[in-house]
Amino acid sequence: MTLKQTQINKILKKYKDVFEALENYDKTREIPFQRKRIDITLSVETINKLKKLKQETGKPISRIIEEKIS
Repeated sequence: MTLKQTQINKILKKYKDVFEALENYDKTREIPFQRKRIDITLSVETINKLKKLKQETGKPISRIIEEKIS
């Protein structure tokens, strides 16, 4: 089955984000939704605030930070 250029363009437009993620993976070998562990230094006050938010929301601290940044 051969696809016409209009069909190809339609597929590329519909799944643009998927093709961009694959292209990025080819370059970096990292998946955009992949999670990585990092070490950061925070003040005790900030850590306590994050722990309090964790207890209030029931979300992990990493999710709280991601939501605030996004």
